[in-house]
Amino acid sequence: MKKKQLFIFLLSVLILVIFNRVFLSAFTRTNAFYSRQAIVNSEQIAPQKLFEKTWKIISKEYYEPSLNHQNWARWKERYEGKIKTDEDARVAIDTMIASLNEPYTRFMPKKDFEDLTTSITSKIYGIGVNIYSNSGKIEIFNVMPSTPADFAQLKQGDIITAVNGKDISGMNVSEVASLVRGPENSVVEITVLRNGKKITKTIKRKEIKIKTIKISIVDNHIGYIQILTFISATTPNEFLEALENTKNTDSLILDLRGNTGGLLDNAVFIADMFINNGTIVDIIYRNGYKKSIKAQDEHFPMQKPVVVLVNGASASASEILSGALKDYHKATLVGRKTFGKGLVQKVVPLPNETGVNITIARYLTPNGTDINKLGIKPDVEIGNEFDFFIDTKKDVQLEKAKDILNDKTGAGSTEK
Repeated sequence: MKKKQLFIFLLSVLILVIFNRVFLSAFTRTNAFYSRQAIVNSEQIAPQKLFEKTWKIISKEYYEPSLNHQNWARWKERYEGKIKTDEDARVAIDTMIASLNEPYTRFMPKKDFEDLTTSITSKIYGIGVNIYSNSGKIEIFNVMPSTPADFAQLKQGDIITAVNGKDISGMNVSEVASLVRGPENSVVEITVLRNGKKITKTIKRKEIKIKTIKISIVDNHIGYIQILTFISATTPNEFLEALENTKNTDSLILDLRGNTGGLLDNAVFIADMFINNGTIVDIIYRNGYKKSIKAQDEHFPMQKPVVVLVNGASASASEILSGALKDYHKATLVGRKTFGKGLVQKVVPLPNETGVNITIARYLTPNGTDINKLGIKPDVEIGNEFDFFIDTKKDVQLEKAKDILNDKTGAGSTEK
């Protein structure tokens, strides 16, 4: 399986069935730095005008001034007076954007834009499961605790066969997700296949409190913080809570495996907990303008030993954080080379409740390294590229992290 195909598959594992369709519809495009102010624009304009407005925004804000070495005006001329419907506008905009030959810039129709804003605010209504496509079958990867799905006793490994009596054979993850989610307190009927038997559950949808961070104490003395995504506005507070709950440990593991990115501010906020001063990341905009985002002196950086776990699905904001910690020698990176996504996106609301996600810049790690398409090589390479998602009896990357921290703290040694 090619890297890109596997990456797409793995990302689908992470998506809540009631999570946003933006992620579900284009997995290789999800690891963007989204603006918190992705406000819906309810102004209604003609489809032709929507196309022209999108054309103008991209021409002014796209990070590469030549727009892939083409005459951008040709697109406006090509579609002048020819766009009559919303579908016409979508096809024309998609065709125009495809000419950039860059995977992250994209148009978001009303539904996709709505789902993006939902994911940022973390106000989700559904049943609380993660699903993915396994050989064409929609399978439950995880059931979130204390959610309607948990109370209904849905289980990991259940294969969804029908939703509200509708056979979902041939549907993709996005289509099944759209059937499962719905208004709060509404009811959905889920049929699953378990051990060769069909089971039907009637489940009332509720608001799902999305937690982007999981914590535990490993071997009684190592703090373990897994950051699932940087997309939510709640992530900074969750991380502060995680630090508080692991404050009595003598070392820390940050697990960024499978974390495909999210809000730039979140990555910077967390990096600032470890870095006392200096540049966290350099953002290089159109025509070479550089903005350096600095650590804030008022913070007291963490002093305990840290290991960061990364893999081939650690991307974007995950690479901002891991790159900064590596460059400042604040952590040891363990795992496999990261994805290599060094471009920055901005979400621009458009009329008709749509939006466009535009690549507006590239970024460099504090040492001036451009990791785009290259990734970040860990200090200790171990395990397979996507070990975190393989059902193994032993997590070799986690075990290596524990060994490193035990050596640094002396916790693994015994006197004789």
